[in-house]
Amino acid sequence: MRIAFIVGLFPALSATFIQNQVTGLLDAGHDVQVFAGKNPGEKKVHPDFLKYRLSERIHYFSIPLNKVLRIVKAIFLFLKNFHKGPGKLVKSLNVMKYGKEALSLNLFYYVTPFLDKGNNFDIIHCHFGPNGNIGAFLKELGVRGKLLTTFYGYDLTSHILQEGTGVYKRLFAVGDLFLPICGYFKKKLTGYGCEIEKIRVHPVGIELEKYRFTSRTFQPGSTINILHVGRLCEKKGFEYGIKAIGMLSRHHKNIHYLIVGDGPLREKLFSLAADLQVLEYVEFVGPVDQEELVALYERAHIFLLPSVTARDGDQEGTPTVLLEAQAVGLPVISTLHSGIPEIVAEGQPGFLIPEKDIEALRERLEYLITHPGVWPEMGRKGRAFIEKHFDIKILNRQLLKYYQEC
Repeated sequence: MRIAFIVGLFPALSATFIQNQVTGLLDAGHDVQVFAGKNPGEKKVHPDFLKYRLSERIHYFSIPLNKVLRIVKAIFLFLKNFHKGPGKLVKSLNVMKYGKEALSLNLFYYVTPFLDKGNNFDIIHCHFGPNGNIGAFLKELGVRGKLLTTFYGYDLTSHILQEGTGVYKRLFAVGDLFLPICGYFKKKLTGYGCEIEKIRVHPVGIELEKYRFTSRTFQPGSTINILHVGRLCEKKGFEYGIKAIGMLSRHHKNIHYLIVGDGPLREKLFSLAADLQVLEYVEFVGPVDQEELVALYERAHIFLLPSVTARDGDQEGTPTVLLEAQAVGLPVISTLHSGIPEIVAEGQPGFLIPEKDIEALRERLEYLITHPGVWPEMGRKGRAFIEKHFDIKILNRQLLKYYQEC
């Protein structure tokens, strides 16, 4: 099959789940082309990005921010590509039908890269709702392919609050299949007007062979490594992790809290740790690639992700790091938030607490710190749970069935 992925940022360290789908489909013998908004310009990429030479499969929309430059570049591209798809290019400029999307030249820049790839695909798979809207416009402009959209988190939470419940009206009408990553989002989709017959829950998965299971043990007097991974933004709950560590450090001097990732709250979180006088217990590791993260998993004893609903309504979906942490045998602590209860079996591989409940977080952390004997059994159950439900190979085969269904 010829498959087009439409994504926002690519490659992105925080979106390994999309790259894993691309590589899985390539391994299955399919032609996958990635159409992206922009390159985030991160200093590191996951090894598979290089192994599969994915840079040769990326086509950027490359819309200039400067309005004059946008117009000048569009004139050049119009003359250069007119013979490839005159109808599509002219339709993309129809202001009467498409309003600001045409007037801003966004539609023109969306459709132009598709002209170089022959216009037609078997599947156009959009990742995140706003990219699904791009796919809906492309379908109306004449780019052929069955249209699927995967919803992950902010696209059904904060984005809806900002843009209104009708933001996906066109997409729901012309889309062929919708793939929320959890049952929680399936309910949201139906509530916003998507036909339930078009919805299939399709979880995010991981490559199990990359995450070696290790039964966690503890030697008296050694350091207990508590790992917390994610973009340094509000919904990841780093603030609450630091505060809980502040409480625990009064009685437990052998804890080491590793914060892995980067983001807009880095300075604020560092200041919080300094104010609470816990910098000797907290390490800001920064961004890492997949191999470096696996090494951190192997050193860790407990995994923490106390996710919360951000003030703008942004929510998690099913964080991949929770899948990875359970796969390597870590006991995990997270929250009763969004789709997280669907990927952590509470009381087995991990504990789920209410959002923003620092005392509950402290209590669960202290229990695990003082009862290392429960770590191995929690780890075994976590690994078995992930193997059964979140193996990317099995999920990619299911994804192909959804493609064929279309």
